[in-house]
Amino acid sequence: MREEQTKTTTEHLIFHVDVNSAFLSWESVRRIKEGLPDLRDIPACIGGDPTKRTGIVVAKSIPAKKCGVQTGEPVAMALRKCPNMVIVPSDFDLYVRCSRAFKKICASYTPVMESFSIDEVFLDMTGTSLLYPDPIAAAHEIKDRIYEELGFTVNIGISTNKLLAKMASDFEKPNKVHTLFPEEIPEKMWPLPVRELLFLGKASEKKLIEAGIRTIGELAHAREADIQTLIGRKNGHQLYQYARGIDDSPVKAQPDEAKGFSAETTFNEDIISIEQVNPILLAQCDIVAARMRRKKKKCTSVSVTFRTLEFRNRSHQTKLPNATDVTDEIYRCAKQLFRESWKGEPLRLIGVAVTGLTEDDFEQLSLFEDPEKKEKSRKLDAALDAIRQKYGNDKVTRASILNGTQGIARKAKAQMKNDDNIRKNIKHRYCSGRPPESVMRMQTLRIRNTKDQKNMKDFRKIQRNGLFFQNCPMPVMQGWKREMWK
Repeated sequence: MREEQTKTTTEHLIFHVDVNSAFLSWESVRRIKEGLPDLRDIPACIGGDPTKRTGIVVAKSIPAKKCGVQTGEPVAMALRKCPNMVIVPSDFDLYVRCSRAFKKICASYTPVMESFSIDEVFLDMTGTSLLYPDPIAAAHEIKDRIYEELGFTVNIGISTNKLLAKMASDFEKPNKVHTLFPEEIPEKMWPLPVRELLFLGKASEKKLIEAGIRTIGELAHAREADIQTLIGRKNGHQLYQYARGIDDSPVKAQPDEAKGFSAETTFNEDIISIEQVNPILLAQCDIVAARMRRKKKKCTSVSVTFRTLEFRNRSHQTKLPNATDVTDEIYRCAKQLFRESWKGEPLRLIGVAVTGLTEDDFEQLSLFEDPEKKEKSRKLDAALDAIRQKYGNDKVTRASILNGTQGIARKAKAQMKNDDNIRKNIKHRYCSGRPPESVMRMQTLRIRNTKDQKNMKDFRKIQRNGLFFQNCPMPVMQGWKREMWK
């Protein structure tokens, strides 16, 4: 067994290069050049607007992590944990430039490199022993070169397959090189909590823990049939193999073709009506259909997903009678799916996905289908694609989308105007005398010391915040009115 492992180590050598806190590191490098503090040394994060619920923590510094800030949580929640945290908005143009720069360095060491994400790559170093006889030294050379030329750090994992290499790169950070060869699995991987295993989700983790399997080693030494019973045949087999360090997936210089296309939107305000939903669905269908046409693909399946305020996801999917890339056809299907599955609850996210991609041009026309209308839709899609390709995606918009969003905006504006009228009415009635009982019942603040004239400052503050008084004696109320409306 030992000889087989040594032989495998000689034949296959895989590096996994992972940028440490990529977005934060890339932003920090730019700020240092501008004479600003290094975000990595202070409580900081890359995130969205804390006033919007779409704003989440994308990347965090180690000081912010020590305060309990977690990646993916709302920025507003993170600020409650770390009030002095510096929040920097995302800059995807910067991220793309930095990603290309670090991948260019990595690609100079081997002809076979797989881009795993914007900040991760796999390098197949097999057969490079004459150039780099010591793989650990080669990894240190790559790591140090990236830091010297680009200013940010990476972790590099070394092993005989992609799984173990990635597991190794997730060990102690930052700016480290780790190995995880097959003979090191019992010592380095099996004692880890089962949640550390690659591709193991929270639902599977919960089932395994309930079954008494808490470490990767316990998973590796369990019966495969028992694991498959717990978490499913296919998923159970894969995770059982991973726990034993088995992975035969190759490093791919060319990415696999997409199995589908999707678009989703998280909203700042709750979606509560079908009038709000339809233009959103149309815009998303337009996006995914354009992506398909660009790849010369057609879809055979459409699905709609939405998320409620309780973070419960619901999806509905259907098969199409014929493969299509026409936006209107996908939109009609998406609308029908949404109407069938939505129960009227407020929503925070809506998404559309198309799968079952094919290049088959065969189409069986229905007796009830209008071929002229379909051809007109195709010509419209082609015209939109040509304009967007030449002038940009934001230069042309379907009128139905624009009209729909304008209608929503008009309703919102009318609602705001109505609220303003209510406030003005309340203000007028305050100025004319004692507030009516209907207003009095709205009050939340009780004035306990009517003789304390310092309360006048609080009155002004409260009035600015839209609060009113409850059980306030008339002399104090009148004095407050005179002071406020001078």
